Amino acid sequence: MDKNGLNGLVIRATSGFYYIQSGTHVIACKLRGRMKQNRYSVCVGDRVQFVPTGEAVGAIEQVLPRESFLKRPEVANVNQAILTFSASHPQIDFGLVDRFMVLAELSEIPAILCINKIDMANPDDLQPMLEIYRQMGYPVLLVSAKTGQGVVELQKILYDKVSVFAGPSGVGKSSLLNTIEPGLRLTTGELSQKIGRGKHTTRVAELLPLSGGGFVVDTPGFSFTEFIEMNPEDLRFQYREFRDKLADSHFSSCSHQKEPQCAVKTAVNAGLIAASRYESYSELLLEIQQTKRRF
Repeated sequence: MDKNGLNGLVIRATSGFYYIQSGTHVIACKLRGRMKQNRYSVCVGDRVQFVPTGEAVGAIEQVLPRESFLKRPEVANVNQAILTFSASHPQIDFGLVDRFMVLAELSEIPAILCINKIDMANPDDLQPMLEIYRQMGYPVLLVSAKTGQGVVELQKILYDKVSVFAGPSGVGKSSLLNTIEPGLRLTTGELSQKIGRGKHTTRVAELLPLSGGGFVVDTPGFSFTEFIEMNPEDLRFQYREFRDKLADSHFSSCSHQKEPQCAVKTAVNAGLIAASRYESYSELLLEIQQTKRRF
């Protein structure tokens, strides 16, 4: 306890209220004073200082320094990002995998690639692509919320850490979390066969306690990454395998597109960098450049 108030952790934020866990109690708080001037000054995962204003209610006075910050979805003090995709229904989109990984790299949050519904596919068919990510240092987990495959391994990774689950809709994030921690009782939805996308079943980002210690954040499955605020020249630093090639390029500002003597393109042609990763980089770079021109 601080002389100016109590410390707690924001576990949920909705309708202008921030639910703070302090010890064994949960306090519904609102922003006070200058905190109201910045709508996004507090988010799930923030460690805050607050003062009680009544029974189980209070006012947030200060946000304590953050160790990390994930912009989309907005979550503070995350230790790792579990990027969840499905082996089938919907089939994994590795271009989208790269976008989520760029987001994690930007936020300096370690990313783990988690492939759910592995029981609905032949794992051998996925191995060539998954090996690309393993070689870059990204852990890869093959799991099934239905059969329980890989769940124990995932539980070990989650305990005693704050983990954010992110990924496209319909991949079974909520079902997987329910398997890991049955007491969570999250709402899940079936995949719409008509449009090939999952129903929007997770409405609000929330910090969920695990019985073995730690928290997970189940975020909206339709939360696609956007890079409106990102400078095009910064994208090259978010692809791990590009970084050690940057100094070898003829131009220090090389975008790895039309410039001559580009070490990254040379590595792609030599098979040292996966063509799929280079293609996803080029597509995302063009998208960011076009966005900047519009604004």
